[in-house]
Amino acid sequence: MPATSRPSAIPLAPGPHLGVAFVATAFTFLLLDAAWLTTMASRLYRPAIGHVMREDFDVLAAAAFYAIYLAGVLFFAVRQAADGRSALARGAFFGFVCYATYDLTNQATVIGWPWHVTFIDLGWGAFVTATSAWAGYQAGCAWRR
Repeated sequence: MPATSRPSAIPLAPGPHLGVAFVATAFTFLLLDAAWLTTMASRLYRPAIGHVMREDFDVLAAAAFYAIYLAGVLFFAVRQAADGRSALARGAFFGFVCYATYDLTNQATVIGWPWHVTFIDLGWGAFVTATSAWAGYQAGCAWRR
């Protein structure tokens, strides 16, 4: 049986295409997450978990989260993808796992953490990460051509 070759993924090797992929991933994620948080903070989070939320947010902690999370999306989803569909699937899985880590830990340790917040967050994490990984993959491939 002849060996079949896997379509080329975006290599981790340094290059402008990897930077373009990161910027596109970050731009997409930050834009969507900002819209989500702006819309849902008062509709979902404050009514359900307002008793454990700060009035403002810690900019340094938020910046650290986004930098680490987006590096993870690039490493585990974008650069490993064989095509756009694979980037979407890998991003969805990575987002689901990461958001599950946060929400299910809270579910287990925070008194009164509502299940509906957990389920909504898991869906959001999968969607926003899948969309961002797909955008990053597409941009990186377009730049590489």
